[in-house]
Amino acid sequence: MRAPHSPYNLIQEHVQDDPWRVFVVCIFCNLTRRVDSEPIMWEFFRRWPDAESASEASFDEIVDLIQNLGLKQRRAKTLIQMSRDYLVWDKKEPKDLYGIGEYADAAYKIFCEKKWAQIPEPKDGALKNYWRWVNNKEEA
Repeated sequence: MRAPHSPYNLIQEHVQDDPWRVFVVCIFCNLTRRVDSEPIMWEFFRRWPDAESASEASFDEIVDLIQNLGLKQRRAKTLIQMSRDYLVWDKKEPKDLYGIGEYADAAYKIFCEKKWAQIPEPKDGALKNYWRWVNNKEEA
């Protein structure tokens, strides 16, 4: 079963079969507009298609790629360390991974675990819209 495709067309809908990519999307979209982060995120996936390759990536190379997004050093460190953690993660609690907070935790539970009906309404605007839509709680 896949999370349904919504009129919001969230990036997470397109990568939901790969939890690591769901987390990377959240790292890229956190505090950054989608229009700015998305092209760079797809280039990141082209260069480092999985957690193993990203865990071995050059910090400086990632910083160079994401320099226009802001928080470049923090984001680069998070991408590398989260990927290292992901390789040994027990798949129980997303927040056990470095840099994963409420936003990515909710995205994982919605798109990877398919628990949109079992979690509280997310705080993130895009996820909130999706959650309301998929749970038939949209305001008229």
